[in-house]
Amino acid sequence: MSANQAMPASIAAVQVGAPRKRRASNKGLWVGLAMLAPNLLGFLVFYAGPMVAGFGISFTHWDMLSSPKWAGLANYRQLFNDDLIRVSLKNTLIYSLITIPGGMVIALALAMAVKETVRLGTLYRSLFFLPVVTSTIAVALIWKSIFNTDYGLLNWLLDLAGLPPVGWLSDSRWAMVSVSLVSIWKTMGYNMVILLAGLFAVPQHLYEAAAIDGAGAWRRFINVTLPMLSPTLFFVLVISVISSFQVFDQVYVLTDGGPGNATLVYNYYLYQNAFDFFKMGYASAMAYALFALIFLITLFQVKFLNKRVQYDQV
Repeated sequence: MSANQAMPASIAAVQVGAPRKRRASNKGLWVGLAMLAPNLLGFLVFYAGPMVAGFGISFTHWDMLSSPKWAGLANYRQLFNDDLIRVSLKNTLIYSLITIPGGMVIALALAMAVKETVRLGTLYRSLFFLPVVTSTIAVALIWKSIFNTDYGLLNWLLDLAGLPPVGWLSDSRWAMVSVSLVSIWKTMGYNMVILLAGLFAVPQHLYEAAAIDGAGAWRRFINVTLPMLSPTLFFVLVISVISSFQVFDQVYVLTDGGPGNATLVYNYYLYQNAFDFFKMGYASAMAYALFALIFLITLFQVKFLNKRVQYDQV
C-alpha cells in the first residue's frame, strides 16, 4: 500500500478520535460543575440572591408585614438627615481608632515574643489563637461578667487595690473602651499568626549584618523588621479596618448600644432599623452605604498607603 493510499485511513482515525476527546472533555466539565454545584448553589441562594434583593429593597419602604412600596432615593437621602447615623459613624470611628492600632501593636509584640520562644512556641500560638475560634457571643458573655459593676473580676481587683469601682459597661466614658478591649482580645491571635509568618520570612542575614554594623535591638527592629514586615502589616491593617467597621456582636451582647448611645455603632443601628423598627428599606440602604464606605476606605489604602510598602525581599 502506498503512502497516498494510507493517508485517508489516518485522517479517518483522527476524525473518529476527535469526537471521543470532545466527549471526554465535556464529561470532565460536567463532573467539575457537579462537584461545584453545592457551593455554587449556596453562594447564589445565601449571598448573591440576598445582595441583589437587598439592593432592590433599598429603594422601597417595607415593614415585612405589607407589600413593599417604591420610594426611589428617599432612603438614601434620609441617611444624610439622620442624626443617629452621624452618632453611629462617630462611635464606629472611635472604636476603630482604639482597636486597630492597639490590636496591631499587641499582636506584633506577641508575634515577636512567640518567635523567640522556640520550645513552647506551638503551645503559645495555640493559646493565643484560641479566642479566635471561640464564639464571639460566648466571649462577650464571659467578658460581660468580668465587667460587671457589682461582682465582676475587674472591680474586685480594684477593690483589693483600694480603688473605687468603675462602671465598665454602664458609664459612657468606659463603655466603648470596654467593648474595644474585648475585640482586641478576640482578634489578636489571628493577627499574631499572620505577623508571625511574616517575621519568619525576614532573612536572618539582614539581622546579622545589622548586628555587625553595631545596630542594637531597637535599631534592628526599626531598620530591618518593620521595613521587611511592611507587606504583612499592610494586609493586617486592611482586614482590621474592614472588620472594625462591621462590629456588631460585642455591642449587641455587652451594651445593647448604650449607655445613652455611647456604643451605638453603625452595624447595630442598622440592625435596629431592620428588626426593631421594621424599616427594611432604610436598613438595606444603610447596608449599601456601608459597603460603599468600606470600599472607598480600602481603595484609599491600596492607592496611597500601599506605596509605602516594601515588597522586595532580599
